[in-house]
Amino acid sequence: MSLLSKAPALKPFTLALVQLGQIGVNKADNLKHARDMVIKAAAGKDGKKPSLIVLPECFNSPYGATHFPVYAEKIGYLPGQPYDISKTESDSVKMLSAIAQETNTWLIGGSVPEKADDTYYNTCTVYSPKGELVAMHRKVHLFDIDIPGKITFRESDTLTGGNTANYFDTEFARIGLGICYDVRFPELAMIAARKGKPQVLIYPGAFNMTTGPLHWELLQRARANDQQVFFSMCSPARDMSAGYHAWGHSMVVDPMGRVLGEAGEGEEIIFVDIDPKAFDEARAGIPVTTQRRFDVYPDVSA
Repeated sequence: MSLLSKAPALKPFTLALVQLGQIGVNKADNLKHARDMVIKAAAGKDGKKPSLIVLPECFNSPYGATHFPVYAEKIGYLPGQPYDISKTESDSVKMLSAIAQETNTWLIGGSVPEKADDTYYNTCTVYSPKGELVAMHRKVHLFDIDIPGKITFRESDTLTGGNTANYFDTEFARIGLGICYDVRFPELAMIAARKGKPQVLIYPGAFNMTTGPLHWELLQRARANDQQVFFSMCSPARDMSAGYHAWGHSMVVDPMGRVLGEAGEGEEIIFVDIDPKAFDEARAGIPVTTQRRFDVYPDVSA
């Protein structure tokens, strides 16, 4: 989609985050459970149904560099070109497309390991209520960290980083995409917010037990506040028997940096109402979008 196209007006909608548990070694079981939880989310809460449902990062396989090539699927999506779901080789895409259509909701399919030729990516796919694959984001910044005595992880051992910023339009909002570690790099959010002008940024993610307590909420509130957008990250549930221990605490933050909803550590679904009034008031009251001094410092989105 052209970054110059006009964003749709932000309208009230309900967002559902599926903090998925029971992610094991059997991909078919993982997909079935994810499907069941999306159906549960689509049923809504207190009589209100979500317009958009989000799954977490790496929801169809265990999270780990050695697992990515084993569980990787060929997707073959090209932006701006029609995608034939009936011919896809990806079991995950088939399930996500079918359940988006069945529930008649927009669906951000967390992320899955993707294989393209001999290259592997951590990839998020998005589906319309008709089941169409309408957008894709390959994780741009790979999770390579080494905190002595705490955690060492290298996604780059098997994955390659994506090279584009991505968003999609619904009838209620323009929504920008990222994945997990992308949140630590404000430039990606800046470029999206200034060029594409999404009102909402959503990053499926899986922070760990070392960085989660310190930075999970901090980074989301920072990105929401500095770009004056709604910001959300959807995590897997915590499983201490797994090789990687996710922090959980899936969250939604408003453009003033207020936490609107937060999960605990286990499997659950949270529902959050997105109110355009918070977006409009933040930008009118603290008009940083019109006060930047590009005569003093460069515009990273230029």
